[in-house]
Amino acid sequence: MSIFINRFCGGFSAVLFMGVLVITLFALHPFDCRGQEPGELTLAVSLAIPERIEFAGAVIPLDRYDMRERFDREQIAFTYAYASTIVTIKRANQYFPIIEPILKQNGIPDDFKYLALVESNFNTRAYSSARAAGFWQFIPETARQYGLEVSDGIDERYHIEKSTAAACRYLKDAYNRFGDWPTVAASYNAGMQRISNEQAMQQTGSFFDMLVFDETSRYVFRILAIKEILRQPQKYGFYIKREHLYPSIGFTEVSVTGPVDDWAEFAKSQGITYAQLKDFNVWIRGNKLENTEWKTYVVRIPVKADLSFDVKKIKVYQKNWVVDD
Repeated sequence: MSIFINRFCGGFSAVLFMGVLVITLFALHPFDCRGQEPGELTLAVSLAIPERIEFAGAVIPLDRYDMRERFDREQIAFTYAYASTIVTIKRANQYFPIIEPILKQNGIPDDFKYLALVESNFNTRAYSSARAAGFWQFIPETARQYGLEVSDGIDERYHIEKSTAAACRYLKDAYNRFGDWPTVAASYNAGMQRISNEQAMQQTGSFFDMLVFDETSRYVFRILAIKEILRQPQKYGFYIKREHLYPSIGFTEVSVTGPVDDWAEFAKSQGITYAQLKDFNVWIRGNKLENTEWKTYVVRIPVKADLSFDVKKIKVYQKNWVVDD
């Protein structure tokens, strides 16, 4: 037993010595898997909070204690969610140019493009546990109410242009009801009736003066925070080269006026794959289309030359999003 104890103590001392040695070496010569220089620390810093921010023409002061803390929370969350935020910027470069003109044509403030971004992170196949789908996260009932087709074969919640136009119709109705764009944004998350009920119960009109459940409370401030970060991303540590952005891919259009027995065969006849057909027409559901009413659907066929990456075809939406343009 004494021999075992001596051996154990000796072995333990050796392990302890090696552990101390490794810790000492790392302290003197720290290593970072992201390729930082030796001795360079990864810092997490508290961020400056702007005195005010604007949304849809409304000036929102951030000097009140609760407004300041709510904005700060979302600003920090986006800033340190490196992966998702940098992908968000890349996707915004693709989709802001599509959404902006539709908002303008319908008289909706440009800032509501940030609402769509917060809703879906511009994931073209976004789908939630509440059955909300697409960039604007419509549930089926509301989608149909605002003119979108949602069926087994077609789901226009995934059609970027059509769903954006439908969102504009919703936002107009909400503005006619509330007369205040930040409160309209809150109603997009909570629902118009719930916001109206809270206004009546709490005897206040502005969303910013209301006590609402946490998801809606954070929602509007997430919109404000991502707007601020995308306004000057390098200030928040996001450095992107032009060549790292996602290029827009051109397409031609084919009108479909009757049933389609097999979308895979249809794709093959157009010289593309089934997967590519679905990538550029996410609103097509299933592998066939009955179309008993003989409606006309416009299907996009990607230009083959654009399917291969070419940095020369990348268009930069906002010049200060990249470091080398």
